[in-house]
Amino acid sequence: MELVEILEKYIGEIKPLDEKAMEGAWDYWDSRCKPLRGMGKLEEMVVQLAGIYGTVHPGELKPVVVIMGADNGVVAEGVSQTGSEVTAQVLENMGERISSVCIMARTQGIEVIPVNIGMLVDGMHPRIWNRVVRYGTGNIAEGPAMSREEAIRAIVTGIEVVKELYGQGYRMVITGEMGIGNTTPSSAMASVLLSREVEEMTGRGAGLSSEGLQRKIRVIKRAIEVNGPDKGDVLDVLCKVGSLDIAGMMGCYIGAALCKVPALIDGFISSVAAYCAAALAPACKAYMVATHCSAEPAGRLMLEALGMEAPIWAGMHLGEGTGAVTAYGLYQYAFALYNGLPGWNDGKVEAYEHLK
Repeated sequence: MELVEILEKYIGEIKPLDEKAMEGAWDYWDSRCKPLRGMGKLEEMVVQLAGIYGTVHPGELKPVVVIMGADNGVVAEGVSQTGSEVTAQVLENMGERISSVCIMARTQGIEVIPVNIGMLVDGMHPRIWNRVVRYGTGNIAEGPAMSREEAIRAIVTGIEVVKELYGQGYRMVITGEMGIGNTTPSSAMASVLLSREVEEMTGRGAGLSSEGLQRKIRVIKRAIEVNGPDKGDVLDVLCKVGSLDIAGMMGCYIGAALCKVPALIDGFISSVAAYCAAALAPACKAYMVATHCSAEPAGRLMLEALGMEAPIWAGMHLGEGTGAVTAYGLYQYAFALYNGLPGWNDGKVEAYEHLK
């Protein structure tokens, strides 16, 4: 079977959420002793999970953080503060469980899986999953990032990583990425897909100077001019000015929907991948969860394009899934309330009613 046929098969197998279970979850929230809908997004999060899992009372979530790691040829243009060798070092640090997301995830007992989908080198640490599609992308300022076939292969790789983790018992995917220079292709993709000016969609990434930011903007404009991506074809935009980590995360979102588990969107780059996944496979959007709004300039714009609102605005823009891991704590509070609040009679309070 051709790669594109495999991808189409996976997309075609995605099922809609269980509306009956969601209605039941809303009814259950309304039967608890508290002001109706008083917990806002925490209530919405539980209802969405009811629809995903197909039950009014979802059980243990069993989350896993999936980090897609890849290198970007455009680093040669001086668009980042550090060199590409840092990508591999950070993935090795993730293998050692000493990176930012690993330390945060450890506080909640969450496993972190670093996936090498396109670094310039193979990952050495035994905890790194080497699933290399190609060793780094091309320099988008001079030509396409990858071929269309490689883009599809990277998406399918992301899907199959999630399927494998589902087989290991995980029931929630927290997305993240690692790749020096990856805010350049993500800003290029966002600019094309949303028909926005490059200046509006481009930030300082991991810490560029003002001069460096202007150079990055010029490089993105050149990349778009050189490659001429078609905004009506997500795969064309991805293969011409995108990155392998974005392609892999697209697969994670599609794979999560295929396996009927939620997928938590991290920051700006993750939201670009989520937007592209939803364009390619509209049914997978129902399984996505916005977690925080990145401080990158286009963070808010990407969430608006997805029609989503993030519960956390904390000025975060580190990536690596750190914002999504932070938001996972909201689920713990939500379920504590959902499962712990008494009903109106037990709470000895007269029931509230929905008023028109």
